[in-house]
Amino acid sequence: MRRGRYDPAGAARCRVADVPLAPYVTIRTCDRIAKQRPMSSENKTEAGGAGPVPAPDTASNAQPAPSVPAGEGAQPQPPVNDEVARLKAEAADLKDRLLRAHAEMDNVRKRLEKEKADLAKFAITKFARDVVGIGDNVQRAIDAVPAKSAEQDPSLKSFLEGVSMIEREFLNVLEKHGVKRLDPKGEQFNPHLHQAVMEMPVADVPSGTVTQVFQAGYTIEDRVLRPAMVVVAKGGLKPQPPPSTTEPASDSDAAASPSAEGKGPQT
Repeated sequence: MRRGRYDPAGAARCRVADVPLAPYVTIRTCDRIAKQRPMSSENKTEAGGAGPVPAPDTASNAQPAPSVPAGEGAQPQPPVNDEVARLKAEAADLKDRLLRAHAEMDNVRKRLEKEKADLAKFAITKFARDVVGIGDNVQRAIDAVPAKSAEQDPSLKSFLEGVSMIEREFLNVLEKHGVKRLDPKGEQFNPHLHQAVMEMPVADVPSGTVTQVFQAGYTIEDRVLRPAMVVVAKGGLKPQPPPSTTEPASDSDAAASPSAEGKGPQT
């Protein structure tokens, strides 16, 4: 075969005809070789040949998909009984938490209500502790006046009555706000309400009895605002036991009972 110059058009014609050494042949040589060799379906389509290219048979060429065993690809499902037991345990735990939360909220509510009530009762505690000192000074002023001097001097007597009225009004105002005075003279010593300053031996008074009050005490509602400073008797009479509820038999009944027992039935 004779080689010629490079021709782009001849190269395209020879590429369509599947002619080797296409860039080195002429158009005439390519046409001659193309007439001798049949063109393939792909080349016909590229060259603009007539007739549609048949579609490949995908049904025959398709390969069947590999079958996956049921136990390999899918996740194992837990048993139904275990799932039910888990849900029941979770529900019981949530119920227990709910009950505990309700109980805690109820305790908080009660504690807040108690604190609110205590705040209303004891809000004036500091103020009352400072004010009761005025009552002590008024009481000292009354005690400083001798009784005989007040009876002999009318002006002193009227002054003493005025101071006593002030004291009574002062105590009434304190009682309106829940503050009460403690005057435990003659009562049994109570360590929760009284403060023993000293002990004094008294023969005719039971031991542990308050014989003298140095300073009166005060309470606010059910709390001690200030304990009373007292003197307690020591070494006196023993406290008397409470009287029994059963009454002893009278002498007449005791004398009549033996005679009644000695008598027999009369005929």
